[in-house]
Amino acid sequence: MVHRPRYDDWSWAKGKLDPGEEWPVAAAREVFEETGLHVRLGRPLPTSRYDVVEGGRADDSADDSAVDSADDSADDSGQPAPKEVRYWAAEVVGGDGALVNEIDEVAWLDVDDATTRLTYDRDRDQLQALVQADRDGTLTTWPLVILRHAHAFARSTWTQADPLRPLDARGRERAEALVPLLTSYGVIRVVTSPAARCLDSVLPYAAAAGLKIRLKPGLSEESFERRPDHAPGHLTKLLARGSAAVVSTHGPVLPRLLEQLAGIADASASGASGADSAEGTLLDAVERGMGKGEALVAHVVGSGDKARVVDVELYPAP
Repeated sequence: MVHRPRYDDWSWAKGKLDPGEEWPVAAAREVFEETGLHVRLGRPLPTSRYDVVEGGRADDSADDSAVDSADDSADDSGQPAPKEVRYWAAEVVGGDGALVNEIDEVAWLDVDDATTRLTYDRDRDQLQALVQADRDGTLTTWPLVILRHAHAFARSTWTQADPLRPLDARGRERAEALVPLLTSYGVIRVVTSPAARCLDSVLPYAAAAGLKIRLKPGLSEESFERRPDHAPGHLTKLLARGSAAVVSTHGPVLPRLLEQLAGIADASASGASGADSAEGTLLDAVERGMGKGEALVAHVVGSGDKARVVDVELYPAP
């Protein structure tokens, strides 16, 4: 937890969203800026919602691997303004711990001491969820990101073979935006359909992270139409490996993969974030269909036959 001298309070590290920034990206960035530590995000924790008033002190707070969406003070009317702060469990993966921004002390405490030192009651919700997830054996997770390729040139305007159809300007912008999103979850394996639009959706991230791209024809539309059993086979291999991965594929292939994940997902409401069940979120995504450039982050415990999806996040393209 961190100490802010401005308010003389102890809380979780947090900060505000930059324009157009996605929540997990801001969480990882703000934790680094306030603690000097790089983190890999894990499963979500409970969100805090409260009001702040002009002057910023009424019920003001700070938070974990967290990001808030409102300013520390209300609008010019002086009326209370709502604030939402999202949290994740996270693991330190680097950094020197140098303090350079608003924070004068970082403390690592056991659960009892942390509970006592936290200034705000609502900050204990994340701590309690963390402890409960640990008791349930669902705290240590790895992310499996299912990605529908970003926006590509329309089929009607493309005169060459369909697998060669590339991303358009909108799709390329989304592919670049996926770089910090995938970085925040520590993705280390990149698997994709060989179609240009799928490959190009993950190419910027692979280049930035220095990762090899693994082309899997079984994830292509053409192969899926002929042999629909190949795509689930690739997912089974990733589940057996048990390391942070992204899979870039096509709309027609996605339902089969999402149903496969739903089959190993928790059916009860999430014990950490309090959101819908992992199974329900996956089946909802099957029913509505994922949008182009949308990323689904499945938080998985274990590997192989013991792999289980315990939480799911969705990040549509803007």
